Amino acid sequence: MPNGSRSRRSPSRGRANLVELENMSEAEIARTSPAELADLPDDFWSDAVVVEPVAKRAISLRVDEDVLAWFKSVGPRYQSRMNAVLRSYMAHMRKRRRGRGAA
Repeated sequence: MPNGSRSRRSPSRGRANLVELENMSEAEIARTSPAELADLPDDFWSDAVVVEPVAKRAISLRVDEDVLAWFKSVGPRYQSRMNAVLRSYMAHMRKRRRGRGAA
């Protein structure tokens, strides 16, 4: 590993080190996996689909202090949770609008 580079064991910003994962044995993967993954059925991943993340756009948004404080108090990734709430509202409103159009 070159001098001054980060350790291969700690990927930055939650990204996996794919080269390291490709070189791991099945036994090493099983040994280092979280306990809750141990009881997955053998066919658990057979119907898995890769989902590419949607690009995000940085904006400036004014929200009430207590709303922001609550989202932050729940833990890290509060902006992602806020986005999920907005997405849920958007989906609900789209569904509602389609329902009215059919009447």
